[in-house]
Amino acid sequence: MTVIVRDPGFHEPTDEDDCTVFSYFCQAHDRFYQREACGEGPHLVALHCEEHGPEGMWPQPLTLMFPEGFEPPLDKAQLSRLQAEWDAA
Repeated sequence: MTVIVRDPGFHEPTDEDDCTVFSYFCQAHDRFYQREACGEGPHLVALHCEEHGPEGMWPQPLTLMFPEGFEPPLDKAQLSRLQAEWDAA
C-alpha cells in the first residue's frame, strides 16, 4: 500500500476548516479503502474529506523518522522538532 501525503490537486486544510468526517480512498481502485478490501493489487490511498474530497495530510511521526523518498524532504528544523516530540513521548 502507498499512502499519498500531499498532491498539488488535493485540498490543503487550514485552521478555518471545520471538517470532521474523514476516510481513506484508494485511487488505484476508485473506491473507499477499508482494511485492504477495496480490490486486488497495489493500493494508492489518500485521505478523503467528506466536504473537500482528497485532502493533504501530515504523515505519521514514525514515517517522518525515515524521510528518504518523501517529497518534499523534511528540513532540519522539521526533523529536529519531530525527534524532540518522539524523545518526549
